[in-house]
Amino acid sequence: MNVRAELEGKLKRFEELEGMMSQPEVMDQSNKMAAYAREHGSLAKLANKFKHYKKLSEDIQGLAEMAGSHDADERAMAQEEVTSLRAEREKLWNELLEMTIGGEDATRSRCVMEIRAGTGGEEAALFARDLYEMYKSNAVLKGWKVEVMDASPSERGGFKEIILGFDGEGVYRELQFESGGHRVQRVPETETQGRIHTSAATVAVLAEPEDVEIDLKPEDYRTDKFCASGPGGQHVNKTESAIRLTHYETGIVVQCQDEKSQHKNLAKAIRVLKSRLYDHKRQEEAKRRSDTRKTLTGSGDRSERIRTYNFPQNRITDHRIGLTLYKLDSVISGNLMPVTTALLEYERDQIRDDDMEEA
Repeated sequence: MNVRAELEGKLKRFEELEGMMSQPEVMDQSNKMAAYAREHGSLAKLANKFKHYKKLSEDIQGLAEMAGSHDADERAMAQEEVTSLRAEREKLWNELLEMTIGGEDATRSRCVMEIRAGTGGEEAALFARDLYEMYKSNAVLKGWKVEVMDASPSERGGFKEIILGFDGEGVYRELQFESGGHRVQRVPETETQGRIHTSAATVAVLAEPEDVEIDLKPEDYRTDKFCASGPGGQHVNKTESAIRLTHYETGIVVQCQDEKSQHKNLAKAIRVLKSRLYDHKRQEEAKRRSDTRKTLTGSGDRSERIRTYNFPQNRITDHRIGLTLYKLDSVISGNLMPVTTALLEYERDQIRDDDMEEA
């Protein structure tokens, strides 16, 4: 990945959006205008910072020419200012690197997270619930909005599957690293002899595209309506409020039944379907590019075991970067910062190394 090329692309898109939002035909379409405005807003911080970086580079080049002046005072002044501007530019570049982690989706402020119980039966479902509570508490600490898109509860209060929607600055950039297999080692609530069990859950984090990015028409999918059900399969209402969407071309199936309103469930299902279609499109493009970068965001392998939560030792281990912390109690209660910071730093260093090789 060439970071400069990516930043140029984002700046170009930012300026394109400014032009499109001023067009009368767009201003008359509230949905399209809102989508463009949201995308423009998500790019603003990075685009303005990159414009400042480019301006500094131009100033440094101009001062470098002055530094060759025959006038000693002018030469000394130019050299001093060049040193100061280079330090400012270096700081700015590190900030830009931080903001580009996550590739083209780094600036997205919305994402969908899917948590599914894996091996371990009811204990895996309870672990999926704990992960949900951890991410929800982390969202509160970050000031993000979080909503349940769909949930399939288990008999003992866990989740066979739960789908969440997140909204807030830096959401995808931070949560993208949670995709993968999560393993827990602890004494289950159902264990009577105090034996430690191992169970698992999987997490998938999908960038949520804007409406204008995925062209999804009603004729592209089949809609099935059915009665929502609770744990054990019993019906929780007698109206067909639950929605299942099946995308014809890809075979992707999405269902939502968390809301009592059929229209709300349909709206949520379409959001999840668009996110899965966008992710499917990204995965196909990545295969065609045969990208060889060995960064955390480059693999996208959700079957890979990424983290172990060992409750008896209060230990959490992220296997991708060899991180071990003895503060599981703090992390599981929602303080993901120590883990997220380490992952972001690792990814930033990988991007910097790759960028230097390509330079």
